Amino acid sequence: MDCQDAGEKENGEMDCTRLISSTPDPDSQKSTQTTSELVDLTIIYNKSKFEIKFCLDENVGQLKKHLQNVINVPHSLQKVMIKGLAKDERILRELGVVKGAKIMVVGSKLEDVIAVSVPDPQEAADDKASAVATKEPFCKQKIHRKVLDKGVPEDAMPGIINTKETLPPFPLSGMLNKSGGKVRLTFKLELDQLWIGTKERTDKIPMNSIKSIVSEPIQDFEEYHIMGLQLGTTEASRYWVYWVPAQYVESIKEAVLGTWPL
Repeated sequence: MDCQDAGEKENGEMDCTRLISSTPDPDSQKSTQTTSELVDLTIIYNKSKFEIKFCLDENVGQLKKHLQNVINVPHSLQKVMIKGLAKDERILRELGVVKGAKIMVVGSKLEDVIAVSVPDPQEAADDKASAVATKEPFCKQKIHRKVLDKGVPEDAMPGIINTKETLPPFPLSGMLNKSGGKVRLTFKLELDQLWIGTKERTDKIPMNSIKSIVSEPIQDFEEYHIMGLQLGTTEASRYWVYWVPAQYVESIKEAVLGTWPL
């Protein structure tokens, strides 16, 4: 049953009742009222649990709108995890959600969204210079060659071309950053954070503060990519990661950017 006209009752529950005009009957001109079943669901957000009643025939986008007054996170900043990142147009029942199901939601409140990782002046100057040659492949640019010329790291994870795989339950490692140091990426979906770890430190980056992600296969090593994570308001704030296994590139973008506009 489609519940597109669903609203909210005064007690906060989802009202899935609507009138559907029936085909006129010779003996009756009545309309029939149908009600889609409300089921109990448990929403897990930021280590807290919220019990709600909701229609399984609604889509993920409608669930987000219902939840914004429950978890105090705008629907546009929410990510709903049902067997991976669930797109707004998907129907809950079609995704396998049943009565009593637990659904994880991630997202930062507006007041928690902060600016992160401002590059030092020299890095900003280098990136600005590289932006002038935007038509030139990343792997041809001087600022990237000093890392790529060292070759594939010995501990690089195997890369696979023309394949998309979901993110593994462990960090992606064996990659390098712009200074040539070891770097690993840990996706903390339950916290809506990307942890960028090096030998010296681990930066915990709110995913919704990452403005965009660019990537490009490395010439002669197409099973690996160069990836730039834009951590600030300009391209100069990109954090570059080298030797990212190609099969995880799209999943990284989906996990970090979700359905938000770039």
